[in-house]
Amino acid sequence: MGDCVKISARNRLKGSIVEVRKGQTTAHVRIDVGGGSVVTASITNEAVDELGLAVGQVCYAIIKASDVMVGLES
Repeated sequence: MGDCVKISARNRLKGSIVEVRKGQTTAHVRIDVGGGSVVTASITNEAVDELGLAVGQVCYAIIKASDVMVGLES
């Protein structure tokens, strides 16, 4: 992830920002992670501004979950 950033999460997907849509307090950031998959993150507008997020930037979708479930189609 970069020389100055270290994080414990192992579930991280590198991609590029394809859309930043701000609402009243929350923004939706869509990240193309390749293979036809797009991940959407809901973060505060303040976080978008602090990070300087913009379309075209390379970034990471970092997923931190306490549980992961598996399902099959029947």
